[in-house]
Amino acid sequence: MMFGCIPSTIFAVWLQINFEPPFWVHFLTTAPFMALTCIPPLRPVKGWLVASQYFHKAEQGKLARRDMP
Repeated sequence: MMFGCIPSTIFAVWLQINFEPPFWVHFLTTAPFMALTCIPPLRPVKGWLVASQYFHKAEQGKLARRDMP
């Protein structure tokens, strides 16, 4: 997600600093760019995370307790 969100955020900041457009220009340029760079990778990244948990046999976390004397 960061590989898509960071360039679109940099684009929005660059657009604002260089041209100072009104809000509707950001809505028409930056919002679609963010949607196109952030939404498509969601499914593959989630699949990769689930597959890596399955591959590494991830279990629920447990608290380690020391026996107090």
